[in-house]
Amino acid sequence: MFRMSIAATALVASACAASAETFNVTIVAGHPPVFRWVKQFDEAFVPAVSAALEAQGHSLNAMGQYGGAIAGVGEELEAVEAGLAEIGTCSSLFDPAKLAVQNVTYYTPFVSDDIRLVTDVMHDLHQNDPRMTAAYTDNNVVYLGAPTALDDYMLMTNFPVTSLADLEGRKIAAPGPAINWLSGTGAVGVQGNLTTYYNELQTGVYDGVIVFASAAFPGRLHEVAPHITRFGMGAQFAGAICANKDWWDGLDPQVQAAFRAGADAAMDWYLDDLEGFVASAFAGMEAAGATVSDAPEALRAQWAQNMDNAAAQWAASLDAGGQPGTDILTLYMDRVRAAGATPLRDWDRE
Repeated sequence: MFRMSIAATALVASACAASAETFNVTIVAGHPPVFRWVKQFDEAFVPAVSAALEAQGHSLNAMGQYGGAIAGVGEELEAVEAGLAEIGTCSSLFDPAKLAVQNVTYYTPFVSDDIRLVTDVMHDLHQNDPRMTAAYTDNNVVYLGAPTALDDYMLMTNFPVTSLADLEGRKIAAPGPAINWLSGTGAVGVQGNLTTYYNELQTGVYDGVIVFASAAFPGRLHEVAPHITRFGMGAQFAGAICANKDWWDGLDPQVQAAFRAGADAAMDWYLDDLEGFVASAFAGMEAAGATVSDAPEALRAQWAQNMDNAAAQWAASLDAGGQPGTDILTLYMDRVRAAGATPLRDWDRE
C-alpha cells in the first residue's frame, strides 16, 4: 500500500510538471514608462498575472518594449495585430481609423471630469456590448481591459486666458479628435502628442496645449506654458490593454483568466495612483511658479456652446460606413447621465 502511494504521488507530480508552462510575453507601448498607462504593466499587470499563473503551476516571462522600442505612439495596435508583441496598449486616441467607436468620449467634451465614472462606463460597454469589441476583433486583437482613463483636460498656454478672445489666432495643440474642441474659439488647432509638447512649446511651434495634469506635471509643461486654465473639458477614454487574437485563442481558458485578472489589477492600480497624483500635480506646478485658475462657468458654457457638434458629424460618418456611430454616441451619453454626469451639452440630442 505504501509503495502504491509513492507511485501515485510520483505520477501526479510528473503530470503537474508536464503541464507546467512558462508563458513568454512581449508587451509593447509607444510611450516611455514615465507615463502611468505604461508603468501599470510592471507595477500591477505583470505581478498579478504572474501570481495567477503560479497558482495554476505556470510561470510568466514578460519583456516590456516601451518608448518606441518596437512601435511608436499609435503603432502599438499594429504591432500586437501582427504578432510582434503578444500584449500592448491599444491606443484608440492615436488609432482612430481602426478603433473608431472607442473615440466617443473625445467627441463629447464637457461631459464629466469624473475619472472613475468614465472608466466604469467605457469598461462596461466593452464587456457587455459586442459593438464595442468588434473593432478589436476586426484587427486581430482582443480587449483585455484596464481602460486608460485620462484625468480632466485643461488648457495650458504661454499667455493668460480670461476670455475666448484671448485665443484668437493662437496655435493650440491637441491630440487626435480633441482638436475639434477648438472649433468656435478662434484658435488655430495643431495636431500634437505628449512626446513632443515640451520642445514645440519651447521653440514656439505653438502657444498652448490641451492636456491633463497627470501628464503635464511629469512632462514639465508648466515650465513652457505656465498659464493653466481649468475648463472642465472632461476625463477621457484613450485606450486599453489588448492581446494578439491568434495567441489569445490558443490559451487555455484558465490562463486567459489569469491575464484578465492582471488587467483588472492594472485598472485598480491605475485609478488609485492617478487620483492620488492629480492633486499633487497641480500643487507641484503651482509651487514651480505656474498660475492655475478655474474658468468661470459662463466662459465654460460659451466655449461649449460655440463648438461645432463634431459628435453628431462623427456619428453620422460612422453610420454611413456601416458602423454604429449614432447608437454608441446615444448609449454613451445615456450611460454617463444615468451615472450622475451633467453635460454642458447633450451632444446626442441636437
